[in-house]
Amino acid sequence: MEKAQARVIFRGRVQGVNFRAFTARVAESLGLDGWVKNLPDGSVEAVFEGGKETVEEAIRRCRTGPSFANVSDAEVRWRPSQGGFRGFSIRF
Repeated sequence: MEKAQARVIFRGRVQGVNFRAFTARVAESLGLDGWVKNLPDGSVEAVFEGGKETVEEAIRRCRTGPSFANVSDAEVRWRPSQGGFRGFSIRF
């Protein structure tokens, strides 16, 4: 399986609605590595690393988000897997 890394900026109502915790649960359930954090502009940034199809599935699930979230946009930037992460974390 091809390994890949995606850096994603999620926009919309994504802060204060458990979006980071939801993203971490999705990534962990799929066995992905990386991290997620809030950005000062109200968006959320996530880096997913693993099999490309699995990363695509994580992005798809996060576009829906938890019940109180409303993702209006997800900007995805792909790059080759860097292999520098162990597990998935929430950054503050």
